[in-house]
Amino acid sequence: MMSFKDEQIVRLAESGWARCPSVAEAVAQAGLPAVTPGYLATAFPSELWDAAEEAVLALRDHFASARFADETTYGILLVPDPGKLDTRRPMTADVRADQLGTPVDDVFDDRLPAGVLGVRNGAPWTMVATVTSVYGPSLGSHHHIVAGPAAAFTVAGVDTRALMIRQLWGARVLQGGRDLPDCESNPRWTFTLFPGEGLTDGLAESGTVLKGKVRFRLGKPDRGIGSARVAPAIAVV
Repeated sequence: MMSFKDEQIVRLAESGWARCPSVAEAVAQAGLPAVTPGYLATAFPSELWDAAEEAVLALRDHFASARFADETTYGILLVPDPGKLDTRRPMTADVRADQLGTPVDDVFDDRLPAGVLGVRNGAPWTMVATVTSVYGPSLGSHHHIVAGPAAAFTVAGVDTRALMIRQLWGARVLQGGRDLPDCESNPRWTFTLFPGEGLTDGLAESGTVLKGKVRFRLGKPDRGIGSARVAPAIAVV
């Protein structure tokens, strides 16, 4: 059986960061290290890999009873240095070319603010334990999650709502390559809520891939339907 570290290295080295040509080109153009097995094996010390495994297992256990937990996979998301590749912002059409099969601009609501910077400038890549499957769990509406008791969302001493943000979803879309989260081409269409971001004009942020475009949207904060998903997260630092 492969170790957690080895398993995650294989998965990340085969992710969109490395195997989706237009995304890999964006990584190179940003001046970020290529996501290769060699780089991943040496860039993060063993104690970080141990912490990452503990965080992933803790997330899985804590949210095991959540709606749609059976179709949710937790693992390592790589978030790039936002000073080099800011995943809070829309990507160019060229970056999406190999993800969507054609160059197409993202749809980005102009009312959206800069967005929470959960991973700051500095390290080329930061490991985050979070949802890595195309579906996250359903934990209710934006209002329900924000107003919920901290204990319901606190894992290993970390309130996982703080990183339910646009920056991480943007990175998750890129890491997915052609296996896009929240995409209409999946067996079920979903959208991911960002409760870690404040309301804008009374509306809640979310992300989805719909009608052939990656969309950063605003919508009603009381939508708790089954399509509304989240991605609990713990930064591994």
